[in-house]
Amino acid sequence: MKVFRGYRNSKLAAHCALTIGNFDGVHRGHQAMLALLKNEAQHRGVPSCVMTFEPHPRDYFAALARKPELAPPRIATLRDKLTELSACGVDQVVVLPFDAQLASQQPEDFINDILITGLGVRYILVGDDFRFGAKRAGGYAMLDAAGQRLGFDVARMNSYEVQSTRVSSSAVRQALSAGDMAQTARLLGRPYSISGHVVHGRKLGRDLGFRTLNLRFSHWNPAASGIFAVHVFGLSDTPLPGVANLGIRPSIDANDVNGGRVLLETYCLDWPAALGAEGGYGKIVRVELLHKLHDELKYHGLDALKEGIAKDCNDARTFFKGLHSETTRQTTRDRI
Repeated sequence: MKVFRGYRNSKLAAHCALTIGNFDGVHRGHQAMLALLKNEAQHRGVPSCVMTFEPHPRDYFAALARKPELAPPRIATLRDKLTELSACGVDQVVVLPFDAQLASQQPEDFINDILITGLGVRYILVGDDFRFGAKRAGGYAMLDAAGQRLGFDVARMNSYEVQSTRVSSSAVRQALSAGDMAQTARLLGRPYSISGHVVHGRKLGRDLGFRTLNLRFSHWNPAASGIFAVHVFGLSDTPLPGVANLGIRPSIDANDVNGGRVLLETYCLDWPAALGAEGGYGKIVRVELLHKLHDELKYHGLDALKEGIAKDCNDARTFFKGLHSETTRQTTRDRI
């Protein structure tokens, strides 16, 4: 999959089949859209293309209004969004910077400058609530009329439901906020995960006897937070069970090396000996959040924090034993 920052790039295909959206989480509704897009692109002999935005438009307007509480919690980082789009077989992604220029662009100019001149669209697929242009003045009807006039096809996809629940990024955010990882996985079609480079931290974990893998994110407001039983990918041939803290670590001084920023801090219950003590740094790992143990807690003192982490590890081991037992029972039933 090719990724382009902006639409003014000579390496972009001359024509494409396009869908437009934030695609936060790339949930099952998004996946259904992308499958249809791929099919339409193949029929037309053009690449499939996703146009998305960074930052999220609501992040931009929240910052403009100086009201950060208006920005939605993010399901995925840009890295994870692109990874999932690639897994869905998208040929190319255009990431548009959402700024003052784009926010003020009239819908007619968006169609002419970006869709026609910039991307050479032959087909556009949008969701049933799609809006575009300054003040969200453009919609499906305007896009469809422009397609008939300018020679591209326009289609609209209705909502996608799972067990009578409309699948949307908002529904995924609600499930993550509630700590319902099973419902989150149903909406996403996979366990919820976060990836990134392992970075150096304060090294407090090793002093407490719980050496951790730290993933740090700048300018990210995650939809999930708390303590989780997790699987870690990227360090060995098989996933490693572990415990992770996603949040700001309220028991730690906000002025430490992490500066009060969001951190995903993961302790592997069984560390691979082949990696050595420092073998995780610099690697890209993916952490699947399987089960929420509890919200972040503020411990009064390092001894209390150490006891709390030990209890979380024991609770995670109990969860994985149950998970293993259920898998064994299911395998036995399948054989019968």
